[in-house]
Amino acid sequence: MALEGGRARRRGQGELEGQVLGALREADGPVTAAWVQERLGGDLAYTTVVTILTRLLAKDVVSRERHGRSFLWTPTADVARLAALRMRRLLDGERDREAVLASFVTALPPGDEQVLRALLDIPGTDPGGTED
Repeated sequence: MALEGGRARRRGQGELEGQVLGALREADGPVTAAWVQERLGGDLAYTTVVTILTRLLAKDVVSRERHGRSFLWTPTADVARLAALRMRRLLDGERDREAVLASFVTALPPGDEQVLRALLDIPGTDPGGTED
């Protein structure tokens, strides 16, 4: 846990995954879980780092290859993709997707709304999530 004001604070949902993925993206190549643990400051248990890496593997944002008795880990996506996956998982859990999306869009600051509108207008992409 990170310290905040001298006391431990729990990391937000997905924050640790983002930190682990960010550390992997800073590496010059495939790295071990121990390297990730050290890169994050060593305040996490090794088993916690391995658990997070395994979750990221299941989300298809990292890959691993056997190296002796352990694994070497490589990012296959960036932190933005991980955030998008979390957003998608939340949306998939809602019954009224249209209401959730409408609420999301109307709550965006003007600059973000313009970015979203521009992305939706990109030729060759389908707003439904499939490419032409």
